[in-house]
Amino acid sequence: MAKFEIIRAQEEWQRAGAYSVRIQGMNRQHHISLREEFDEHDCDGTRYIVLLDDGYPVATCRFYELDCGSVMIGRVVVLPEYRGQKNGSRVISEAEQWIKELGYKEVFVDSRVVAAPFYAKLGYTQIDRNVIMSGNFECVKMRKSL
Repeated sequence: MAKFEIIRAQEEWQRAGAYSVRIQGMNRQHHISLREEFDEHDCDGTRYIVLLDDGYPVATCRFYELDCGSVMIGRVVVLPEYRGQKNGSRVISEAEQWIKELGYKEVFVDSRVVAAPFYAKLGYTQIDRNVIMSGNFECVKMRKSL
């Protein structure tokens, strides 16, 4: 039986869990280079959520400040064998709770077009009809007020 734990990764060893999920779920699965997957937002000040299954990292997301009232959630990744089990919702929910505790009022996400219904179920709305390319993915901008 799975023993899930969700952590707010604040130490380097915890952030390594987030990076592990991203390498397996994006770099390896979608052939995204490490240089593209890890960008200028993977730095001090960026916060990470990691979902562990019996100590093994299986899902993650990150967020960083846009301005004094808003943040951007991104790099939401769930390992393939853990998809369809609400694990993406779990990491987003924990991130939103942390974001609220930090005093932010608004969350933005650049969602892959295929993932927009997932974010809509979580209360995010599409800002406009513009589709932007982020690497190989078609994305739309979405937002949510907390």
